[in-house]
Amino acid sequence: MSADATPLVRGISARRRRTDLAMRGVLAVMTGIALVPLVLVVYYLLQRGLGAWSWHFFTTDPTGNFLGDPGGIKSAILGTLVIVGLATLMAVPLGVLIALYLVEYGQDSSFARTVRYFVDVLTGVPSIVFGLFVYVTLVVAHVGGSGFAGWKGAVALGLLMLPVVIRAGEVVLLLVPDSLREAALALGAPRWKVALRVVLPTAAPGLLTGSMLAVARAAGETAPLLFTAAIALSTSFGVNSRMNSLPAQIFADVGQAQDRLVQRAWGAALTLVVLILILTLIARLLQRRNRLT
Repeated sequence: MSADATPLVRGISARRRRTDLAMRGVLAVMTGIALVPLVLVVYYLLQRGLGAWSWHFFTTDPTGNFLGDPGGIKSAILGTLVIVGLATLMAVPLGVLIALYLVEYGQDSSFARTVRYFVDVLTGVPSIVFGLFVYVTLVVAHVGGSGFAGWKGAVALGLLMLPVVIRAGEVVLLLVPDSLREAALALGAPRWKVALRVVLPTAAPGLLTGSMLAVARAAGETAPLLFTAAIALSTSFGVNSRMNSLPAQIFADVGQAQDRLVQRAWGAALTLVVLILILTLIARLLQRRNRLT
């Protein structure tokens, strides 16, 4: 390299370093700005919600008493776990299978494009629409021999979760290298066995993450449960009857005039956030274990 070219190279290198540092600074500042609302929400939840937490708060049901002891949120916690768990059992296996079909078999067929279109439409549908749909088709029609029921709330949440699971699953399955599929097919394995024994285990960590995103979204929805499972004070594990839930309990308490009920709403909101955090951490641990094995 000639001596005349050296200053030019040094100048370009210095300019690129300055540009890199400037862009890193911009990204850091924008990331900090984006984290401000999150930090404020968490701080405000901790400030208002921790005061409501106690052993009595987690071990008693709401009493419905506006003058005396209002009770705790035991029925809301257990109802949320039951309804969201049932919705997960409905939506996750079906969503993963649909995503598997779109990636492994549908590809660019007209039917697959139609399914993707309707999945995209369902992703943007407001949650209250799912609640109204289940209310009209199951609650008003008294399907199952009752009006409001926990399993109907699970159906509404399952419909809400389904497009999220499908889209996340499709993206994850597309990341599986084609070389794995080709190697299994070359060994004589049928297509369905390749999908179940090779593709799904490889994509399992990503599918688990996508499923947890759907669970987190469903766990915080209020409108679908108000139209389907309603609100119940006592703890009930019968999915064919009314069931309480944390979002519904928060909705019922936050508009009350008594400070004790409003404080219970803040405590329930903090409990819901912590519950989702615990489920997410469990999913992360399972995902990391799958990677190690």
